[in-house]
Amino acid sequence: MSLIQPLPNGPLDIVGDIHGEYDALRQLLAHLGYDERGIHPEGRTLVFVGDFCDRGPNSPAVLALVQSLVQSGRAAAVLGNHEINLLREDAKDGSGWFFDARMERDHDKYAPFHRPTPQQREEIVAFLSSLPIGLERADLRVIHAAWQEPQIEAVRALEPDSVRSEYDRWEKAAEQVARDTALEQRMEQELEQWEHGLENKQHQPPFLHAHAEHEANKQMLNPLKVLTSGVELKGTVPFFSGGKWRFAERMPWWDAYTDETPVVVGHYWRRVHKIDRAAVGKGDPDLFENTHPFAWHGQRGNVFCVDFSAGGRWTERKAGTAVGHDFKLAALRWPERVLQFDDGSLHATSRYGI
Repeated sequence: MSLIQPLPNGPLDIVGDIHGEYDALRQLLAHLGYDERGIHPEGRTLVFVGDFCDRGPNSPAVLALVQSLVQSGRAAAVLGNHEINLLREDAKDGSGWFFDARMERDHDKYAPFHRPTPQQREEIVAFLSSLPIGLERADLRVIHAAWQEPQIEAVRALEPDSVRSEYDRWEKAAEQVARDTALEQRMEQELEQWEHGLENKQHQPPFLHAHAEHEANKQMLNPLKVLTSGVELKGTVPFFSGGKWRFAERMPWWDAYTDETPVVVGHYWRRVHKIDRAAVGKGDPDLFENTHPFAWHGQRGNVFCVDFSAGGRWTERKAGTAVGHDFKLAALRWPERVLQFDDGSLHATSRYGI
């Protein structure tokens, strides 16, 4: 069994990043025509692009439902970067539902959120460890963030339960590069010259070139990181994200994608209405600023991001505004190329193959 597995045959409904929004998931599945057991009267199959957890109110219920659907053969799923963080015990913003170390820090921002029992924790880890990184068939590819052939080939021979160990191996290799090239020393020198550190949002540092190089290396030298969190290269302007200043920017890899086979991804915080990405996204430039929200994108018009920022619904709850107005859960129906949203609205996509 490989980390790149076959995509199910027949018509598909490809669901974007859920981020613990269980009610939205249930509503979306109902609008798509699935019953309580995940059975569709027309024999359609669900496909999930990853990022099931974090930020939202009920990650355990989302994961339990997805696990039930996958293990019953009624759905397929790939890992997202948030699931890899969980498997690696890398507690980051929004993961307080699972990690005790983050629970207090996440409370004011994301609470209330359901937490798993000890047995549920074991089941979650075992299920996520079994999932692939990518899915493919002759007419379609599905992956969380980026379909890059060199990285795909690097993980194709790996077993599904090897994600954590292989990810850690590549992380250590990037750290070794930093030591071998004196990059680590240059990073230390940059910090010595900047008294405020990198976690002080009120003080923007100058552009730190060694830090930018190291961030890009850590991203691009790790195939699993590229496939689940995208292509990142040395940027030009510092931006604050995840509690610290960063210097490597996400790149629209689809602009260089020339294969004929279409790709569906999540990950990138697409939106129907304009949102404040500094508050809920990564903080770097919006890769869809000049792309219609329902349009295919890329050099050949055959890549589609189906993440419509459901992970930002916590901001609507905190603000007391209508939940789901700006932050939506969507599914792309294939081969129809129609978008179904959790509010019941349907939209045809555009510019496919252009």
